[in-house]
Amino acid sequence: GRGAPAGMEDLEEAGQCFREPGWGSELRVIELYREWIKIPPCWDTPCIIMNTVSICFSDDDVYRLYNLDVYGHKIHDKMGIYGSVPLLLAHKPDRTVGIFWLNSSETLVEINTKVPSRTLPDISKQRVVPQADVRWMSESGIIDVFLLIGPRPFDIFKQFAQLTGTQAMPPLFSLGYHQCRWNYEDEQDVKAVDAGFDEHDIPYDVIWLDIEHTEGKRYFTWDKKKFSNPNRMQELLKKKKRKLVAIIDPHVKVDPTYAIYSQAKKEGYFVKDREGKDFEGICWPGSSSYLDFTSPNVREWYADQFAFKTYKGSTDILFVWNDMNEPSVFRGTELTMPKDAVHHGNWEHREVHNLYGFYQQMATAEGLVRRSGGVERPFVLTRSFFAGSQKFGAVWTGDNVAKWSYLKISIPMLLTISMAGISFCGADVGGFIGNPEPELLIRWYQAGAYQPFFRGHANRNTKRREPWLFGEENTRIIREAIKERYTLLPYLYLLFYRAHKAAEPVMRPLWVKAKEWFKIRNLPFLSLFHTPGNALLVHPVTEPKATTVNILLPGKDEVRIVNNQFCLNQRKCISIPVFQRGGSVVPKKTSVGRSTEWMADISYELRIALDSKESAAGELYLDDGHSFQYLHKNQFLHRKFTFQKGVLSSRKYELLTDFLITSYNSQPLSVYRSSSHSKPPGPLREIWGPHTSW
Repeated sequence: GRGAPAGMEDLEEAGQCFREPGWGSELRVIELYREWIKIPPCWDTPCIIMNTVSICFSDDDVYRLYNLDVYGHKIHDKMGIYGSVPLLLAHKPDRTVGIFWLNSSETLVEINTKVPSRTLPDISKQRVVPQADVRWMSESGIIDVFLLIGPRPFDIFKQFAQLTGTQAMPPLFSLGYHQCRWNYEDEQDVKAVDAGFDEHDIPYDVIWLDIEHTEGKRYFTWDKKKFSNPNRMQELLKKKKRKLVAIIDPHVKVDPTYAIYSQAKKEGYFVKDREGKDFEGICWPGSSSYLDFTSPNVREWYADQFAFKTYKGSTDILFVWNDMNEPSVFRGTELTMPKDAVHHGNWEHREVHNLYGFYQQMATAEGLVRRSGGVERPFVLTRSFFAGSQKFGAVWTGDNVAKWSYLKISIPMLLTISMAGISFCGADVGGFIGNPEPELLIRWYQAGAYQPFFRGHANRNTKRREPWLFGEENTRIIREAIKERYTLLPYLYLLFYRAHKAAEPVMRPLWVKAKEWFKIRNLPFLSLFHTPGNALLVHPVTEPKATTVNILLPGKDEVRIVNNQFCLNQRKCISIPVFQRGGSVVPKKTSVGRSTEWMADISYELRIALDSKESAAGELYLDDGHSFQYLHKNQFLHRKFTFQKGVLSSRKYELLTDFLITSYNSQPLSVYRSSSHSKPPGPLREIWGPHTSW
């Protein structure tokens, strides 16, 4: 409906809002927000979270939030691709605010920057400040809006996480390198690729199987000719301490002899058309029906399909990839399901479209947890996502192209996804479509090594591109990039723990932490700079034949160069600029193994970069890397390291979230733990105190 929610009339009066004819309650909510929080209308870096967003908006931009299968998506296209999170951030040096528009139907967001019209006497009295207006327009659903009042970016991240959840703690292996292709042809191909990594001394953790591994695109099955003994294949991988990922899409081949189809049809588990019949569309298997994941009963049944006794040929090292779940329908309007298809509870598809992939990933993750008796953490990659998808696994940016422009745009794409709460994100290294030149492939590996999800992937009509196929020198550089990733695994694992417990993005833009970057926001290279956590700063090389890279470093403290051979005079850049912040401690491994599991007994080192006061601080987090014991039984190690006056010390670290005390006009600076048996030991956490900046 278009009427205002209960109580809106009173809020409108309190906020002195107005109604603009033709827009209805959507606009009234936005105008209420701007007046209510008393923030001047001149903002910088508003970020609507979509895959193709740039760092800053231009005038009169209209963005569409509608999950679609867009093969080789256009750069900066505003019409929507695989995933969407309806979150907008507005940022300035001393304040950040946000709007979360909770609506899963097709949504348009209009951003208009203009100078308010005023009379000449008004202009002569004061400076005219530009005004940014935002209008949200959803096709259906109720108005459900959350105002995130900050005031700092990290406050916004925590407030958003309270609504949608934090990033799931991933199994350690999933932070290693993943090798994928559409398709590795058979068991011998898998065995040969696996052996190739060992032969060329390149670590990796997971090999992936695309749709051709199934029997006629029937998911949960194996092609008996190509993969005659999948258990044996997985046993060989397990002995080498590696994992396998298999693709499972949401469409189900229409075939009465196919158990998944016959069971789902019998129980009425498919999405219906307007006549109440099972909706049928065309996808990889041909004529297909689509499971209705909005139904709790369907999700329960679907999760059971991952049990080892049901999913024949699966083992405990097999994990899952959910693709085509926008959902993709080849002959449908915009390659997706009709909006008048009917879901559980008689909801039309238009109401829940952007949630379809979210619910499939939810059911898949539950199935992987359930098959282990609730012991093991799942790993599930999804292409389609929505607010809250971080609770179930990882996402990637979809079918990109092997061009320099797609390498360059992948960085702001991943940064915006990260700020939307989904820390476990990545882009296909090398580009899914087309054949990358060796230099582009090298630069993509070097960039991907510092991003949360690290996977090489390629289309079936491309040339093979395993890392050792591009000549000895190029193989050496790619090997170094992947090995650098593995030495940094302790640091990455710490960042994911903080994302899980405190909603801190693993990959962050510089303006999140450094106020001075607000003034130089329009430099062309700014969107390429990003920080894995708070200690490292990375500037990927995204131009061909680069011999120099312009770098402007933030903060007063000198930064220690981690990798200082990226450009020497006019020589070819053989690596990328990576810096460590002064005052930080980064935990690393002293060497690497063939996979993450091989590295369990390799010793750790601390890379310490002192600030201007010759001090530094950092953390190390360890657990078993695969189970929920850290959560259920507190079986983990979390230490804080401090270097001061030439002495390195270590103590137990207690990660706490902010406290909010109601019924008081102002919040305390500190909160103390107390009991009847002891005195307060000291502040647990300063809430509004000063925070470290670059």
